[in-house]
Amino acid sequence: MQITLRIDMIIYSLFLLITVTHLLKKRRLPEKYSILWYAFAIIILLVGVVPGFLENVSKALGFEVMSNFVIGILIGLLTIMCLALSVMIARQRKRTTLLIQEISLLKKEVRDKK
Repeated sequence: MQITLRIDMIIYSLFLLITVTHLLKKRRLPEKYSILWYAFAIIILLVGVVPGFLENVSKALGFEVMSNFVIGILIGLLTIMCLALSVMIARQRKRTTLLIQEISLLKKEVRDKK
């Protein structure tokens, strides 16, 4: 792996760690999602610091080509993120429905008192 790529990966992972920490402090990112981003940043940092790390892991897991391993990891991460977002959307939909029902009941009470 070229030294410039390794340096770029280290800089990117540090930037990602700082950004996620900042978003956590501002309460713009929930803690449960920050764990995934921290793990992603640490993996990038490991790959940048120890260049043979990803290749050794991919061979230990039985992948012939390291790029297949990386693509598999990315697909897995995207699937997990989509599932988490789907759960969040479903929860928000339930909350919205409940709020609409409560507002309708309050409006009815106000109309009945007039």
